[in-house]
Amino acid sequence: MKIELAENYGFCFGVKRAIKIAEENKNASTYGPLIHNNKEIERLDKDFKVGLVDDFKTFKPGEKAIVRTHGIVKKELEELYASGVDVVDATCPYVTKPQQICQEMSEAGYEVLIFGDEAHPEIKGVKSYATHGAKVVTSIDDVKNLKLKDNIAMVAQTTRKVEDYMEVANYLIPRYKEVRVFNTICNATFENQEAIRDISVKADVMIIIGGKNSSNTKQLFSIANDNCPDSYHIEDENDLDYDWFKDKDFCGISAGASTPDWIIQNVVNSIEERC
Repeated sequence: MKIELAENYGFCFGVKRAIKIAEENKNASTYGPLIHNNKEIERLDKDFKVGLVDDFKTFKPGEKAIVRTHGIVKKELEELYASGVDVVDATCPYVTKPQQICQEMSEAGYEVLIFGDEAHPEIKGVKSYATHGAKVVTSIDDVKNLKLKDNIAMVAQTTRKVEDYMEVANYLIPRYKEVRVFNTICNATFENQEAIRDISVKADVMIIIGGKNSSNTKQLFSIANDNCPDSYHIEDENDLDYDWFKDKDFCGISAGASTPDWIIQNVVNSIEERC
């Protein structure tokens, strides 16, 4: 069986940056999971003594708090600074972009519409920057149920599928006086999604590696599954079922933006050894 990795996969710029920041700040703690990959978080704790705190109010003055890649709610960030905590901001620059847009557009009087998952930490943070509030949608059906102003500004969660984002934008444009659509989907997301489209149309079986709570990995799996029904989302080699590879000629592999190379290599090695 041929095993091939997608042209683009794995750690994105923002995650690489955050990991480097965490490794340079030993004995610190991240507020919330730094990235959506439990194995990598365990490695940082073991090798660099970088812990995990779920409640920002537990940080004491002088302690070092690393802000996670997905960013945090604006008020919480302000409170951390005001309380004398040593804040190390590892928010991905691709996430700070929609935060800034939401604040600017809200203050300019626009209705702010965010395309993404309202329960996701990135969107909780982005929404908090809209001074006069924002609405979060995931589909045209969500939009149909809203009463909106004539002037709308749209941003998207950095890891969403561009086709889904444009579907909502194209619905709004002919129905409202002004719709400003900002491209806030990051380059790595575009590249990884295009790469998995290319490989999944050729593959008999697809393996997508990443945290089960990783939004961008879920999007990769969705694209792969559209083209290759035998697609599987795993966190590491322990999730592999070798029956998946019976009578298969071509195995394609991709990984989410929070998946480290060492996990990807473990998966490749396991498949090669058993198949």
